[in-house]
Amino acid sequence: MKKIMVVGLGPGDKEHMTVQAVEALKEAELICGYSVYIDMAKAVVPDTPTFMTPMTKEIDRCRAALDAASKGTTVAMVCSGDAGVYGMAGLIIELADEFPPVEIEVVSGVTAALSGASVLGAPLVHDFCTISLSDLLTPWEKIEKRLDAAASADFCIAIYNPMSKKRHDYLQKACDIMMRYKSPDTVCGVVRNIGREGEQKWIGTLQQLRDYEGDMFCTAFVGNEQTTVKNGLMVTPRGYQGKSEWNER
Repeated sequence: MKKIMVVGLGPGDKEHMTVQAVEALKEAELICGYSVYIDMAKAVVPDTPTFMTPMTKEIDRCRAALDAASKGTTVAMVCSGDAGVYGMAGLIIELADEFPPVEIEVVSGVTAALSGASVLGAPLVHDFCTISLSDLLTPWEKIEKRLDAAASADFCIAIYNPMSKKRHDYLQKACDIMMRYKSPDTVCGVVRNIGREGEQKWIGTLQQLRDYEGDMFCTAFVGNEQTTVKNGLMVTPRGYQGKSEWNER
């Protein structure tokens, strides 16, 4: 059957890809994606034909992939992290009605919130949310509301796209919003180049995060009021300790 697979490749190296993602790449007759993600896929299937478009040409890329699939080619549309978390799965499904019917399979991967959290320790053991600071597709006013709501509820927050050359002060703005509710001493962390060469981690406070010099390859993590540092690792207690009787719910 005509088929397109939307494949999350995880944070970087081949060793961080799921078995399902590797098998999908091997099955594909054509791999579509942004150049960086094509390079990641080629670590597994170096000889498979590829189609790529630059950043901001996601719609063109997805239409080309769907067109190829509708003509009988088994296609893998690749992206980093998880295909359904800031990935290409949504757009493929949205655009599929423009083409003859094809089977769509979404292949999950490890998103940056999870892979980055594991580098820092266990900052997301309790309730958390993810918020992207990129305003290319979401108005900054809405991002502000989401930051305000998440901080007021004391969620742990994984922050995607915290800054770039054009958005150099967005992380500062976000920290100022969160400090309306969270203590400046709230434990925070940053991981850069998750799962790739040159991986780096940093742990500090929310006040220090405000002045952190990072880039688009960083993912930031903001703890809740209980998050602490143990043996150099971030940890957010879920509440097991101190409970003599409890049931999983």
